[in-house]
Amino acid sequence: MPDQTPQTGLSDDAASGLAYITFIPAIIFLATAPYNQKRLIRFHSWQSIFLTIAWFVVVVGLHIISMVPFLGLIVIPIRMLVGLGFFILWLIVVIKTFNGQMFKIPVIGDFAEKQAGN
Repeated sequence: MPDQTPQTGLSDDAASGLAYITFIPAIIFLATAPYNQKRLIRFHSWQSIFLTIAWFVVVVGLHIISMVPFLGLIVIPIRMLVGLGFFILWLIVVIKTFNGQMFKIPVIGDFAEKQAGN
């Protein structure tokens, strides 16, 4: 006899991974049932949002520093390295999450756990 349990659409791993594509799916998962009732999806959604905020703050900070005369030339390679670092971190998190592994980013992950209700 086939399984009669209702399907929710996405698996937990898929929803958790999609939360990292941009912050928009993360917000949608936090706002809609049944995804907002699952701790794992809430954690990854919050971690995605906090990672986006951290990236934005760092980019704006580097942009402000680059406006200072002579520091602009120093900030250009730093900006590129920071951007590459954030991209690599994002890629690691996406791959691990889609593979069902729980990957907690230092500092950001702690904030995400608190918001997810852990």
